[in-house]
Amino acid sequence: MKLSLVVPCYNEQDNIELFYEETVKAFKDVSFDYEFIFVNDGSRDNTLKKLKKLYNEKTESDITVVSFSRNFGKESAIYAGIKNCDGDYVSLIDADLQQRPEVVLEMMSILQNEPEYDCVAAYQGKRRESSVMTGFKSGFYKLINRLSEVELHADASDFRTFTRGVANAIIEMGEYHRFSKGIFSWIGFNTKYIPYEVQERNAGETKWSFSKLVRYAFEGISAFSTKPLKLATYIGITASFAAIVYLIVVIIQRLFFNVAVSGYATIVALILLLGGIQLFCIGIIGSYLAKTYIQSKNRPIYIAKEILKRDED
Repeated sequence: MKLSLVVPCYNEQDNIELFYEETVKAFKDVSFDYEFIFVNDGSRDNTLKKLKKLYNEKTESDITVVSFSRNFGKESAIYAGIKNCDGDYVSLIDADLQQRPEVVLEMMSILQNEPEYDCVAAYQGKRRESSVMTGFKSGFYKLINRLSEVELHADASDFRTFTRGVANAIIEMGEYHRFSKGIFSWIGFNTKYIPYEVQERNAGETKWSFSKLVRYAFEGISAFSTKPLKLATYIGITASFAAIVYLIVVIIQRLFFNVAVSGYATIVALILLLGGIQLFCIGIIGSYLAKTYIQSKNRPIYIAKEILKRDED
């Protein structure tokens, strides 16, 4: 039995070596084999240099390094890691040690002792972030679960361990615009959710800003829901009904109460309102068309500039 640790890396030069040491220490008594799949996602620092050093010096460990030609994003790095691993179980874990390797052992224990589960996903038992960010994430999960055809577990992260069957199903999902949380829900399989305590980053800064999280949320909604496309229809019906009602009111005011209805300001306001609504709806449709256009090009999800693998030496 073999476990593959998939580790996406973007500007993690100060974390790579310590992550490796802490993992080896935590796994010293395990009865199964394990491998490291480091994916360098176009880092701009010395991450690749550190990974190559680790690969060349730690010959006793099964290490694979996949280096992208540029930054393709964490979703692509996850996909590349899964595609280049060969373990019976796969674990996704970050290199900054906020997600401890000891939790991976807990996940493995569940999968081995409770065979009815195919995947174990970790969620933050206690968040270490502002109330604004917590409220935003809570609102996002409520919104996407109302709009999407699949249900996402609130606060569930990409930190999870799963069987080869789950890994193969993810590889078959060859879509360019990827949203891993939705993909894991869409493919099904029995998943157990466990809480974990997020640790402080060993070094570096978080790659997630509020604006990036907002864009990520919109990506998730558009990837697993077509309901926003129906928004134009609903708004159009509502606007048409309101226009008919307003027309009836204007006619009654003019015929029965001889009220002179001011036209200029009303017309300008309505034109601006309806024009804004139309542009908003066109923008939603445009975002879906853009994704369809890019997907139709059939571009690769990532481009590997270099792959270092033991069995290829």
